[in-house]
Amino acid sequence: MVDRTDPIHRRISDFQTRVYLHYEREGRDLPWRKTTDPYKILVSEVMLQQSQVSRVVEKYQMFIRLFPDPESLAHAPLHNILSAWQGMGYNRRALSLKKSAQRIREFHSGMVPEDEESLLSLPGIGVATARAIQAFAFNKPVILIETNIRAVFIHPFFPEHIKVPDSAIYPLVARTLDAADSRKWYNALMDYGVHLKKLYGNPARLSAHYRRQAPFKGSIRQARGAILRVILEKMTISEGNLMEALSLEADQLSHILKTLEAEGLIVNRGGLISIAQRSPR
Repeated sequence: MVDRTDPIHRRISDFQTRVYLHYEREGRDLPWRKTTDPYKILVSEVMLQQSQVSRVVEKYQMFIRLFPDPESLAHAPLHNILSAWQGMGYNRRALSLKKSAQRIREFHSGMVPEDEESLLSLPGIGVATARAIQAFAFNKPVILIETNIRAVFIHPFFPEHIKVPDSAIYPLVARTLDAADSRKWYNALMDYGVHLKKLYGNPARLSAHYRRQAPFKGSIRQARGAILRVILEKMTISEGNLMEALSLEADQLSHILKTLEAEGLIVNRGGLISIAQRSPR
């Protein structure tokens, strides 16, 4: 039996009330929150892995209009998918989504699976993304930890700690979980995490798992994106013309092209470069 006079219980109860009150007043109106379609949730969660919410809002609805289900995405040319993905960055995620759609079609009768093991078998899906899909698409009472959730728990429960491990946060996530409505609870937690970041910076910086992202300008990421944009525009282009168009050093361009080809994003046929027609399995 729960001792409601226990100070820790009261602290947990106050925390839950505070998070839900904020959600009722300030909850974000996001398009993927208006559906429980597992495919649409899968697309949104992959997009959100490494992109800001504002950018995902802009791209998500167009992507869903173009590829409304796993079947359409599985059959779509990679060129079309990457064109729709432009501006999101980390283009490997688009290829992973296509390969996931192919696996869903072939091994799950065209339906996004709901068990964690099957979700983890999909390309580009890690534990956090798999559990987010379980919570938001299937309302499963899973334990989900990601950057905003880390911020929410670190700020009140570990205010003077550094390098807080997820193993310390996990019991608090489990204890506060609204098992009857995990979908609503995790949406509320994430929105409260955004709220805390606006007030206090990013409490998640105190996490042992925090990694500062390297600057985009002048990075390999920026060069990769520029290369793919030109290839998508030209359809086929020589390495020499690509180097001239982007003012890249020959060695850097060659290295990036080899990486993109190994990832299955492009093909190089006799010095002519184009987007891959078939994605590797």
